[in-house]
Amino acid sequence: MNSGSKIIFLCPYPIGHSPSQRFRFEQYFEILQASGFQVTIAPFLSVGGWQVLYEPSNYFKKLLALSRGFCLRWWQLFTLPAYHYVFIHREAAPLGPPVFEWIISKLLQKKIIYDFDDAIWIPNTSHVNRGVAFLKGHGKVKRICRWSYKVSVGNNYLGTFAAKWNNQVVYNPTTIDTETLHNPALYPSKNKTGLCIGWTGSHSTLKYLNELRPVFTQLQEEFPELTLRVIADKPPALDLKLVEFVAWNKDTEIADLLQIDIGIMPLTDGAWSKGKCGFKALQYLALGIPAVVSPVGVNTIIVLHGTNGFVCTTAEDWLTALRKLISDSTLRKTMGTKGRVTVEQHYSVRSNAATFVGLFR
Repeated sequence: MNSGSKIIFLCPYPIGHSPSQRFRFEQYFEILQASGFQVTIAPFLSVGGWQVLYEPSNYFKKLLALSRGFCLRWWQLFTLPAYHYVFIHREAAPLGPPVFEWIISKLLQKKIIYDFDDAIWIPNTSHVNRGVAFLKGHGKVKRICRWSYKVSVGNNYLGTFAAKWNNQVVYNPTTIDTETLHNPALYPSKNKTGLCIGWTGSHSTLKYLNELRPVFTQLQEEFPELTLRVIADKPPALDLKLVEFVAWNKDTEIADLLQIDIGIMPLTDGAWSKGKCGFKALQYLALGIPAVVSPVGVNTIIVLHGTNGFVCTTAEDWLTALRKLISDSTLRKTMGTKGRVTVEQHYSVRSNAATFVGLFR
């Protein structure tokens, strides 16, 4: 019986601003409430703090944002006795040892649901904040896993790590709302000329586009009308004629994605990349857009080579796949249709609702 059960979500970023949070747990709030749970959200950073954190310099403002966050966290500890579950996404605080998690688990004896969708035990600090990288305390992840009631992970690679420290690991994939958000039927039909390859992501993953610079250069010569649309919070470092930068905007996110014909997700094969949960590919496929991806992490599970997209290793693989899709509109439509079915059946909010609610049982 869940009636009256209370959950507090301790998360790093303000609600509605981080894709990781939006597609890991924010879109389940109404489902939890309909199941009888009461939900409270407690971000570490304010909107202003979130905006300044990844800007170069502005150290005083960053210090103020972090100080405010730590003060809030200490105050929130006094409210936790009223809650039955404490859901922690990534970490309760971005710097230092897991003091808050230890207090929540050991002193307050609350059930922690610990959630992460990246290999966050591996150092991967933004270049603008490398000066404080040593304060991140990446080694705390295994301790938080050990102290948690359950650990929620976005793929099996992350689950294998978590299982070393906790025997209650739940595979909880990053999911897409295919009904009220990523649903092409809710948006006007495309009205554009030319063909568009698209990529969406944050400043931290823009670097992966550089791996395909020779491919983009070749395609630019072969298809002069081709556009590479990059949707992000910062412009890419690609000085190519075909590049079109679109600033990411939550209100126009889906409409901007629907302007692309082929979605790409290049990655380098490393320990950090293996922890990725294929979110870009899921977004493309959910909108009926075929995906071309690197064979890293769950990409090879989400994208079925030759069915709903292509999995490419070498530059020649990328050129071959992209040429096929650029030249064949029927292939793009067929693969896109199959891709949407893949997401609806395995990576949608509806298909995963029972798993998510089950974290709090």
